[in-house]
Amino acid sequence: MNDSEHDTICPWSDLPRDGAELEVHDFITTQLSALMSLLRRKVTLSYANEFDLSVSEWRVLSLIAHANTLPFGELVAQSTSDKALVSRTIRLLEQRDLIQIHPESEHAKKKIACTIRPNGQVLHDKVIVIARKKQADVLRVLSEKERVSLYRAVTKLRSYLEEFEDDDSES
Repeated sequence: MNDSEHDTICPWSDLPRDGAELEVHDFITTQLSALMSLLRRKVTLSYANEFDLSVSEWRVLSLIAHANTLPFGELVAQSTSDKALVSRTIRLLEQRDLIQIHPESEHAKKKIACTIRPNGQVLHDKVIVIARKKQADVLRVLSEKERVSLYRAVTKLRSYLEEFEDDDSES
């Protein structure tokens, strides 16, 4: 595929403030959901399945491996998943001896944290090499300029939405 094959009229280029011209299939939520679904199926699932992991198991394992120990609340926030999914996932990872679940601290026994176990670290170290390559393969479809623009755009939108979220919690 070359750039001219993707040179379609952008429905976002001349966007009125009220968004009246946007069709539902052009919503950013629709476009990004479709992209995330494809990325999950075509990229992440390919290497997760190779190591007998679900996408959520890989995501949680990689976050814990990166931090070594992570409180449950922080794990939920970083995973961008709901508490129930993260809870089920850590139980499965614990059953496979990949992580250890323990009280967050001596004073907060009801709060839990997760720590990577040696088997989990070994598995993570195998998968991350493949994961990085697959992620790079997808990103390298874009030119360097496009990658920089995409990164900046995603970062800017996340920052805007996180501020918006903070404003909502104060009211």
